[in-house]
Amino acid sequence: MQLQHGFQNPDSYRHGFVSIGNFDGVHCGHRGMISALVEKARGGGVPSVVFTFDPHPITLLRPGSTPPPLSTVQRKAQLIEELGVDCMIVYPTDQELLDLTPREFFERIILQEIAASGMVEGPNFFFGRDRAGDIHKLHEFCDEAGLDLKIVQPVGLGGRMVSSTAIRGLIATGHVSKAAELLGHRYRIQGTVSRGAMRGAQLGFPTANLEAIPTVIPCDGVYAAIGILGDQRLPAAVNVGPNPTFGEMQRKLEVHLIDFSGDLYGQSLGVEFVERLRATTSFAGIDPLKEQLALDIAQARTLATAAIQESARPSGEV
Repeated sequence: MQLQHGFQNPDSYRHGFVSIGNFDGVHCGHRGMISALVEKARGGGVPSVVFTFDPHPITLLRPGSTPPPLSTVQRKAQLIEELGVDCMIVYPTDQELLDLTPREFFERIILQEIAASGMVEGPNFFFGRDRAGDIHKLHEFCDEAGLDLKIVQPVGLGGRMVSSTAIRGLIATGHVSKAAELLGHRYRIQGTVSRGAMRGAQLGFPTANLEAIPTVIPCDGVYAAIGILGDQRLPAAVNVGPNPTFGEMQRKLEVHLIDFSGDLYGQSLGVEFVERLRATTSFAGIDPLKEQLALDIAQARTLATAAIQESARPSGEV
């Protein structure tokens, strides 16, 4: 897949089918729309193009009110590429773009620059200044220009409508396995390993303190997870929150890579959350804490190992 920041290589996107949106998290609703996009593009022998924004338009429109994202640009590109898209355009959001009327946005971006053959969108698509353009206006513009427009209906799972807002809420309350159902993949964060108090190593359970995490962090508690270090996928136990047993109330994210030894400081480490095991607890002393940590790690090992094996299994194999 071609990943472009702005309009860099016209040959990779012009005359294709395009979907426009934030695609935060690339959840099941997005995935259904992107699959329809790829199908339409391949049927016409043209490129499939995803057009997204960085930063989120709300960052400029309402500074300070931007919701924490579910995915970085890099993670978003990875997930979109896995769905078979040919080109992803990350447009550097600026005031000039936000000031375009719906008509101007359609003519300048979709017709002139992308020269789209068709579009695939959801029914809640809005575009142009003040979000004045809606799906009805898009129908009108596409009809005038002779563009094919396919509308993909929202996805509901288990009585819950799939949306980035709903998923963000599930993650923020620790329901990471339910969030994974709506995402269509496990929720992943990425951060840089920094030096901590070395308390985990002293207890016999060394941890990597993860910092500079730009996406939503789950609520406090202990989680079974998969650590992603380069090409390695390793079972992990993760603690999010303070360490009340030692009177440390600073919120941290600590990752114990099970059966791993090595220096991680300064490295980029990914974490995929599998299941929340328990809430943060203050223990009466070190011994009961160590006993609980051993139980946590045993449970995390079982759940994470099964998850790693499942993800490695060929599609369709039971």
